[in-house]
Amino acid sequence: MEATALKPSTHSAADTPPSPVPLCDIQAQYRSLKDEIDAAVLRVLGSGQAILGPEVAAFEQEIASFCGAQFGVGCGSGTDALVLALHALGIGPGDEVIVPPFTFFATVSSVCRVGATPVFADIDPITFNLDPNLIEAKISPKTRAIMPVHLFGQCCEMDAIWQIAEDHQLFVVEDAAQSFGSEYKGKRCGTLGISACLSFYPTKNLGALGDAGLVTTNDLATDKKLRALRVHGSEVKYYHKFIGYNMRLDAVHAAVLRVKLPHVPRWLTAREAAAKRYDALIESANLHGFMRRPVVQPNRRHTFNQYVVKVPPAHREPLVKHLKDSGIGVEVYYPLSLHQQECFKFLGHRTGDFPTSEDAAASVLALPMFPEITESQQQRVIDVCAGYLRQAVRRAA
Repeated sequence: MEATALKPSTHSAADTPPSPVPLCDIQAQYRSLKDEIDAAVLRVLGSGQAILGPEVAAFEQEIASFCGAQFGVGCGSGTDALVLALHALGIGPGDEVIVPPFTFFATVSSVCRVGATPVFADIDPITFNLDPNLIEAKISPKTRAIMPVHLFGQCCEMDAIWQIAEDHQLFVVEDAAQSFGSEYKGKRCGTLGISACLSFYPTKNLGALGDAGLVTTNDLATDKKLRALRVHGSEVKYYHKFIGYNMRLDAVHAAVLRVKLPHVPRWLTAREAAAKRYDALIESANLHGFMRRPVVQPNRRHTFNQYVVKVPPAHREPLVKHLKDSGIGVEVYYPLSLHQQECFKFLGHRTGDFPTSEDAAASVLALPMFPEITESQQQRVIDVCAGYLRQAVRRAA
């Protein structure tokens, strides 16, 4: 490979060994809100109301208001939210749902869990989101819904998806698990479909103490069915209208999330600022020819749940190892496109069927990203990446 001019590292051999940089520092957020979070947990313990109840009801209203939706229905996880949203729309055996193959497993498994068939459409190579230009060719008489995934914190191209859905009378169900607070043309995710599925896994833009999720909707009938389905299909206790699930939200998670919610705007601004710092550091280190930065599309607010870069596939695993050996948190989201997963062999796909997803799976990696990350931590991350490239250039010379 060709030699690349690099900015010298800011660290010298005489420096004190730098501290590790975690992929996501959950404890930093807890430390900043410790008294409020501890008080919220004790409030729930003292109430004796551990599941659902007034704490959850208040959280549902606050989240719906934040998103601009009319209703919010809390549940046990983001995966629960996906299953509930599909089931509430009557999607099941014999139906098809269009999904991207480059996403977290739950997007596609939820379709299978309700008995429907996932139909893959490849992704856009720039955003890694579902490519609207490839959706229409996948529509059949069995298609009931499109499930766009707002991956890594950036909304899909929704105008085109809405038009396709309207033309073919399809539901749009947002997988917004990674994009809480993100926006498309001034509208927040959570209001960009008939329903939207949120995750409050601890590392998300808004994170609980463990698994938690929620479905937003503006449709009264959908809201009513969601509330029944999450408690074994029961609208009235012990009387079951549907065969539902045990997918309720614990009150302690709702209480903690209520403490954190008012801080989300500030945290999202901090994430955006950190992303811009990464952009500048990559540019100043002359890594831009080696490491493709995230591209923020027009009319979007990218909230950077992850800061995901793209590198040449041959360098991805050695770079990941170099980062980990240097104490830098790094993760690959995702190393294998879902159409290549063993459990989805029954769908009949082969390697090569979705080349853009396969290319992304071979070349992406996520750098440390959290609201409290400092410029010096980010500088160290980029210094380590630059050090890897210098070594690679020398080896190739």
